[in-house]
Amino acid sequence: MKLNNLTPAEGSRGRQKRVGRGEGSGHGGQSTRGMNGAKSRSGYRHKIGFEGGQMPIQRRMPKFGFKNPTRVEYKAVNVSTLQTISERYNITVITPDTLMEAGFISKNDLVKVLGNGELTAKLEVSANAFSKSAKEKIEALEGKVITL
Repeated sequence: MKLNNLTPAEGSRGRQKRVGRGEGSGHGGQSTRGMNGAKSRSGYRHKIGFEGGQMPIQRRMPKFGFKNPTRVEYKAVNVSTLQTISERYNITVITPDTLMEAGFISKNDLVKVLGNGELTAKLEVSANAFSKSAKEKIEALEGKVITL
């Protein structure tokens, strides 16, 4: 096989439609563009959302909702997850970097520790936020809670 004898697969390429080359071609006259109007002219580009002059849907629908620009979104990590990480990696200090290496959060995520699950290890946990129940569970085992 060489570059000079490569060809497309049989039947994969149709003939080019030669438009506007006289009536004998079958594509003369309006050149497959239909009757008059903007779409039949060269250079036609409709605006995004244009519906032929009809009131577009984004203007027919009412506005609603509110996006809070100061919203802080946390990645939730349960106490049971901390227990699993401490057992798997045999560590007692858990930070966002530890969670990132374990694959539970991404680089710029803020972490909130929630109190779902059981905790048996004494841990020192650093996170951006803690729920009340998570704080109680960690401190009940004489662990440390560090809010970043």
